[in-house]
Amino acid sequence: MKTPGFRVDGRRALVTGAGRGIGLAAAHALAQAGAVVTLAARTAAELDRACADIRAAGGLAETWIVDVTDSRAVAAGVAERGPFQILVNNAGMNRPRLITETSDEDLDAVMDLNVKATFYVAREVARGLLEKRLPGSIINISSQMGHVGGPKRTVYCATKHAVEGLTKALAWELGPAGIRVNTLCPTFIETELTRPMFADQVFRDYVTSRIALGRLGRLEDIMGAVTFLAGDAAALVTGSALMVDGGWTAA
Repeated sequence: MKTPGFRVDGRRALVTGAGRGIGLAAAHALAQAGAVVTLAARTAAELDRACADIRAAGGLAETWIVDVTDSRAVAAGVAERGPFQILVNNAGMNRPRLITETSDEDLDAVMDLNVKATFYVAREVARGLLEKRLPGSIINISSQMGHVGGPKRTVYCATKHAVEGLTKALAWELGPAGIRVNTLCPTFIETELTRPMFADQVFRDYVTSRIALGRLGRLEDIMGAVTFLAGDAAALVTGSALMVDGGWTAA
């Protein structure tokens, strides 16, 4: 017997929201594991820097400037660049507000990116794999908030619970074709974007008090989880939620 590997050499991977944060970490992880990575986002400058860093480290990467809330652009781009055997469906956003302070525009913006865009990208990647009769791994970036609730996160929790349901249904729909579909569910991760939020010591203490390991998540915590779900080591893992939450949801 031989332990299945964590390498994904030569497989084409697509990472959305790849210019920063979790998406950027996922792109680096997959490139280091041997994938040919397409980094997708709306901001060219961020993607160019990310690709340059990956290439400088010996990885293979290319950019795709796209708004993933545009279903036609997603369909055309995936058809042109795919098929992708690995998808990290990461593009997302949050507008933390009390429900009484949440506008229709807030609701539409978060739903459009977190749910509809996730659906659009997964649909097109699945179409490409089915057409070529290829196996694959779709990793939808969810959240611990896809399993619990939280103050000022009514819309965000609604979207991430939706992603969990989408993932379970797709696991059954695509399983016969050898396409696995899972979620990765981080806790609060310290990034350039979230660092100002944690400058508030009261909020930082609240968050760390809910994490059994007593610390915020780091981008490196995401990288191993992505590599695991993408590769053959997770060959029988589908329809599952991989909690990278330091124990938040165990309480």
